Amino acid sequence: MRLESVSKRYGRGAWILRDVDVEAPPGEVVAVVGGNGSGKSTLLRIAAGLSRPTRGTVAARPPVVGYVPDRFSPNDRMSAAAYLTHMGRIRGLTASVAAARAGRLLDRLALVGGRHAPLRSLSKGNAQKVALAQALLVEPGLMVLDEPWSGLDADAHGVLAEIMAEVAASGGSVVFTDHRESVTRARATRTYAVSGGRVSLRGPDSGWAPASDVVLTPPGGGRAPHDLAWEELGGVHTVDREAAAVRLRVARESADALLLTALRHGWSVERVTGAPNAAAGGGAR
Repeated sequence: MRLESVSKRYGRGAWILRDVDVEAPPGEVVAVVGGNGSGKSTLLRIAAGLSRPTRGTVAARPPVVGYVPDRFSPNDRMSAAAYLTHMGRIRGLTASVAAARAGRLLDRLALVGGRHAPLRSLSKGNAQKVALAQALLVEPGLMVLDEPWSGLDADAHGVLAEIMAEVAASGGSVVFTDHRESVTRARATRTYAVSGGRVSLRGPDSGWAPASDVVLTPPGGGRAPHDLAWEELGGVHTVDREAAAVRLRVARESADALLLTALRHGWSVERVTGAPNAAAGGGAR
């Protein structure tokens, strides 16, 4: 799938995107990064076919596209399973096949409340699981995900990463946006940066701040009963969970904030290297 010289504006308003070239080849996971209001969501909607470019073309879009919006908040008495079965039938599946596929996806994503939970009763994270499931009812040749990890629990984070890898491994393309550098660096095979309506291909080592390495141990010296969602904290690049410690790589300007969060939750700081102040270390509490 390719966006070729794509520009977008609404009416006579300002240009949201100008002369954008983006490529998502089969088998690749493509990240789109940028600040709030930079045009990321508009670019994803154009890629998915939900919005037409004002200028330019979209070429080689696969016939089956799975799209997950940044917000999915259905206010409906319909159950998750009934909704997905209905969506499957709209997409050409028989009722029995759609229901079976919906059930497997909801079980895999561990929907809290089960497949018969009413949509209107779901939390943001569980509604997001239903949104993911509807995008996968028919195997997509292109999967477009707008902030897909938002609100998901830690287990679902891993499942989503597996799903993205599976779509790419089967020859599909994945395009996603996320505000965390740890996710884009770990998951994407290529990354485009959006700024001022322009898009540029980011090199593998460009645009990343100097990093600090942090080793933390949970309260009591053993594995914490409820691990913190380190990936959600600003500036975190990577997270490596071990039997009795968590190792994180974090942008230097975010290291102090991360250490304060850890200490407030009872974690011990075993080692910090490369931090601007190196304010904590040696098991400080």
